[in-house]
Amino acid sequence: MARTSGKHDITIIGGGLGGMTAAIGLAQQGFKVAVIDRAPKGDLTAAAYDGRASALAFATCRMLDALGIWQYMEPYAQPILEIRVTDGPSLMHLHFDNESLGEGPLGHMVENRHTRLALFKRLEDVDGITLYAPDTVTEIVRTPEMTNVTLASGTEITSPLLLGMDGRASMVRAHAGIGVDHFSYKQHGIVCSIEHEFSHCGIAHERFLASGPFAILPLTGNRSSLVWTEKEHLVPTIMKLSDRAFEAEVKRRVGDFLGEVKVIGGRWSYPLTLQYANRYTDTRMALLGDAAHGIHPIAGQGLNLGLRDVAAMVEVLTDAARAGLDIGAPDVLDRYAQWRHTDNTTLYAVTDILNRLFSNDIGPMRLARDIGLAVVNEIPPLKNFFMAHARGTVGELPKLLQGQMPGA
Repeated sequence: MARTSGKHDITIIGGGLGGMTAAIGLAQQGFKVAVIDRAPKGDLTAAAYDGRASALAFATCRMLDALGIWQYMEPYAQPILEIRVTDGPSLMHLHFDNESLGEGPLGHMVENRHTRLALFKRLEDVDGITLYAPDTVTEIVRTPEMTNVTLASGTEITSPLLLGMDGRASMVRAHAGIGVDHFSYKQHGIVCSIEHEFSHCGIAHERFLASGPFAILPLTGNRSSLVWTEKEHLVPTIMKLSDRAFEAEVKRRVGDFLGEVKVIGGRWSYPLTLQYANRYTDTRMALLGDAAHGIHPIAGQGLNLGLRDVAAMVEVLTDAARAGLDIGAPDVLDRYAQWRHTDNTTLYAVTDILNRLFSNDIGPMRLARDIGLAVVNEIPPLKNFFMAHARGTVGELPKLLQGQMPGA
């Protein structure tokens, strides 16, 4: 097999939502970027590949706009104007609405397929990115001076920095010998979409049931995405239900507030776990997104958390390059790791506690959490604090999350 070689500033293994966004952001700062992914573009953008939709926080949307990606997503984005949280049949609730902050929507819902299409469209406009897909990594060599990645196609890619964005089962993380703490919730997230008779009015509903949260998330038109958390042992039976029986179960859980409901498209099931890497960096390498951390979807922050990693990394590397520093040096990568550690750790803890607190039917605990919902709902400053977290506008924000380009 003939060998070819490519020299880049940065090699990204993993061309998912985070990896492609990172490549676009870094290329706009003048870096030459290689992106490697096993899947061909056609598979990644097919309707059957991923049935999920993601809640993109307000700050995340600002970032995507600054990178020129949002223009291709906006026609398919549904603004989230309100969030209503309820605990099963309890009358206690928590209600967030965008008008109390007066700064635009709380976020947007976008189907992952449309986000991928937008990323590929933006890729056509940006110089400096070479996409190696479909291709697989056969060898990674990292030295104190350089990284070298060999692909099954025979291509060898050298760069001073390697970014692992290859998901929860990251080969980059394993190659670096970085351990991961992992916990299974013994739950699965069942995902599907519905059409309904009445408008959702841009309201996202989160209902806490004994088996876990049940979310009804608004999509464009009279459609919604359902994220149905269910106990692990029941999922195979539910997934094998006939279309008619599955739709009947969906209708029972949704209720009649949206009028007539119909399941559209396929159904998917994903195991729900908590995991986090013991460290984010190694010699000329850093982990971002799901390769570094994976959380429960109870707060809809998984993708947002990964894109916050991207925003921080783009800024750290831009600052280093403009100062004439080696972008793969340990002190440069340490700045990224320190910046992201607190934010990520906080989200691990919050989502874990929320899921444990609400995924049960214990009487005294239900009473305590119902009172908690009611108290938060009646204290505007406290409620606004939680809304700011949902919008992703809390903490030391990278410039991209403020809607600005690094170095501007």
